[in-house]
Amino acid sequence: MIQHLTPAQRRWQRFKANRRGYYSLWIFSILFIASLFAEIWSNDQPLIIYYQGTYYFPLVHSYPEITFGGDFETATDYKDLFVQQQLTQNGNWVLFAPNPYRYDTINYNNARPNPAPPSFDNWFGTDDRGRDVLARIIYGFRLSVLFGLALTLIGTIIGIIAGALQGYFGGNFDLIFQRFMEIWGSMPELYLLIIFASIFQPNILLLLILLSLFGWMGLADYVRAEFLRGRNLDYVRSAKAMGVPNFTIMWRHLFPNALVPVITFLPFRLSSSVLALTSLDFLGLGVPPDTPSLGELLAQGKENISAWWLSLSTFTVLVGMLVLLIFIGEALRESMDTRRN
Repeated sequence: MIQHLTPAQRRWQRFKANRRGYYSLWIFSILFIASLFAEIWSNDQPLIIYYQGTYYFPLVHSYPEITFGGDFETATDYKDLFVQQQLTQNGNWVLFAPNPYRYDTINYNNARPNPAPPSFDNWFGTDDRGRDVLARIIYGFRLSVLFGLALTLIGTIIGIIAGALQGYFGGNFDLIFQRFMEIWGSMPELYLLIIFASIFQPNILLLLILLSLFGWMGLADYVRAEFLRGRNLDYVRSAKAMGVPNFTIMWRHLFPNALVPVITFLPFRLSSSVLALTSLDFLGLGVPPDTPSLGELLAQGKENISAWWLSLSTFTVLVGMLVLLIFIGEALRESMDTRRN
């Protein structure tokens, strides 16, 4: 049966045969898609309000307090006891998220000093500022994966272009570019990040640009090797003799063969990108402190050794995410192995 399948279908069958990687892909995909809707799972704004015969949706529109019988024209504080009474009496009702805290919501009603241990109100406890740890993990997971995907995409595109040009044209162009990569790769990346962090306010865009400047070189070597091997094959020489443009040869004939290392290394590149952001946040060189970040939670756990819930919960999420990505990468590597049936 497998003999009648296309190469792509055979690879998919080999990937599915690796149960560990196949189920890891499903688990990671479900968690990532769910994190995209973090505002639905964890938010201090109600999802739906039914008040005096009218439905309100605070997630998409901000309502002043006078809308619900209050005295102020400022945005409604849905944690206020008076507002809660107004929204739950005389047939009115309100639907909150399963975790009624956003990543920056401070629990002022907590009787325990911050960081507070897990409780019925804060399932994973609070950090040193009274913010809900579960909410920061949910939003931090989404930020880490999105940042990792963006950094992986940019690095992959640059690496493919650089490696393809080196491998296809070769000669002096390849020699000069290799010397450039050696010089560029020897630059102290961490020191540059420290310098830029002292000059500019660290943010996601700045980190993405700086890390993208160095994140393409590893992949470029593999793509270069594939193009160097393929440019001297008979069908490539025939295409050149027939006057086929270089871009067409690179895109149609050589690039599909170079996709094997590109696809194989994607999960590993994603995991390294997530680790890079987490490490920078842990060192204080990453995103601003108010941004939900797994690395910032780990740094809090280091500063508050007795608050075990900070380190344990974040470490579990981070390790679980990396293990899933490693399993997916191993399954992809086996599926791309042409020696397997």
